[in-house]
Amino acid sequence: MSGNTFGTLFKVTTFGESHGDALGCVIDGCPAGIKLDLDRIQKELDRRRPGQKAPSADKAAAANAAVTSRSEADRAEIVSGLFEGVTTGTPIAIIIRNTSQHSADYSNIKDMYRPGHADYTYDAKYGRRDYRGGGRSSGRETAARVAAGAVARQVLEALVPFSITAFTTEAAGIECNEFNLDCIEENSMRACDNKAATLMEEKIASLRAEGDSAGGVVECLIRGVPAGLGEPVFDKLDAELAKAMLSIGAIKGIEFGSGFAVARMKGSECNDAMRPAALKADEALSASPAFVTNNAGGILGGISNGNDIIFRVAVKPVPSIAKEQQTVTRNGKAADMKITGRHDVCLCPRIVPVVEAMAAITLCDMLLRQLAVQFL
Repeated sequence: MSGNTFGTLFKVTTFGESHGDALGCVIDGCPAGIKLDLDRIQKELDRRRPGQKAPSADKAAAANAAVTSRSEADRAEIVSGLFEGVTTGTPIAIIIRNTSQHSADYSNIKDMYRPGHADYTYDAKYGRRDYRGGGRSSGRETAARVAAGAVARQVLEALVPFSITAFTTEAAGIECNEFNLDCIEENSMRACDNKAATLMEEKIASLRAEGDSAGGVVECLIRGVPAGLGEPVFDKLDAELAKAMLSIGAIKGIEFGSGFAVARMKGSECNDAMRPAALKADEALSASPAFVTNNAGGILGGISNGNDIIFRVAVKPVPSIAKEQQTVTRNGKAADMKITGRHDVCLCPRIVPVVEAMAAITLCDMLLRQLAVQFL
């Protein structure tokens, strides 16, 4: 199987399956001399891990209707590339053990293709597949990405401080009406609107009771990116971010800035006007302009323009649902199936840290590529 590595200078290779002994990543190209905070790596894994509880007003742990009940510790074991807490410049290998597999949940459907999953396409490509939870195609693979992304964040902070914040803006057909980054970790949906999050949770709880699932929209806001990142032709910054996001199994679409709304704009409306920017210290003019609007989402010609980078991704409904579905068997016979086991109902809250991780990996790679041609 090829295609398990992402990046040019900061390269991340993931390995492992949902129901195997372990999964993990190898990071090649991490600069030497970066002090890594292992607790921060674990914190990011904890945000993504299954079996999460929902925050509540009284801080008591409550069941999260959106999230699978599969409980994994997702403890990160760094087995190379680090000495006395500092990166050595050699490959960093991180292992995450699987401890809560229920492989028997899949034995009754091992010869059937689950609608919405990669079962059929894996069979078509390889002639065989690991049917236990989808194997390599499982969303559990993203734990390795989150571990790598936590390393990438710390590299970025050591070079150019970025802030990368993803959050749910829509789930189960309910949209956020407020924008408050401070409340993202206060609600079970990691939404930017606590009131909307409550409505999302209620709707998702009803869908769980019906044996169904929901999709949503996750937005990512990246601040502090200097102008100049990205290659101007094939490796455009937005193209690389799009590749990173669309490599996440549940994501089916992406838009930057005003996105598809630009198709209905006039040029005079869409163009982001620029004005001279003053440095606050002495009010002297800065060489970097200030943008009046941000329809471009912080990227022009495939290169960052210094404005906030903003994009949104469409997250499809979880395909593993308890409702009966029509399918076929591996030998081509019609069949009806009901999927049992432990599954998410809406992926948005757990995909938020994955989006942040892939954004961090992409920006880290692009920053190192920029440093190779021009000192910032």
